Amino acid sequence: MRLSINGKPHDLDVEPEMPLLWVIRDVVNLTGTKFSCGVAACGACTVLIDGQPVRTCVTPVGSVSETAEITTIEGLASGDELTPVQAAWVEHQAPQCGFCQSGQILAATALLSQTPEPTDEEIDAAMTNICRCGSYPRIRKAIHAAARAQAETLRAAAGEGASNDER
Repeated sequence: MRLSINGKPHDLDVEPEMPLLWVIRDVVNLTGTKFSCGVAACGACTVLIDGQPVRTCVTPVGSVSETAEITTIEGLASGDELTPVQAAWVEHQAPQCGFCQSGQILAATALLSQTPEPTDEEIDAAMTNICRCGSYPRIRKAIHAAARAQAETLRAAAGEGASNDER
């Protein structure tokens, strides 16, 4: 079986029933994705598969298409440059203990890719990950800040494109 994780191909010799979580953590050695509940209730194990949030503790690796792109927390940033979501998490001090945060960040990334300017209600509906520390208000603020940062980046890129076209 061959999977693409964070843009890198991995040839895997694993049973198709093995949860994707354990493939990511124990076989590929990417430990940012966390194990917590084991029943897909908490979201600590969330990764993106083709941009969609997936709870890996209950996802058999054999159910993942070999053409799918899996993104873990380790695959979000480009070098030392954080994504708008990651930067907002830092700015708003969203994590307290931090255990659930990789899943929270990936779920927020998926939300903003589908809903660039979410309302509080849309955030609450999409962010079903559990945070035992209760940092939900800071998470919501961070998502709104990331949405603003992404919008500013798009406006700046559009402005640069216009000025380049005028030359």
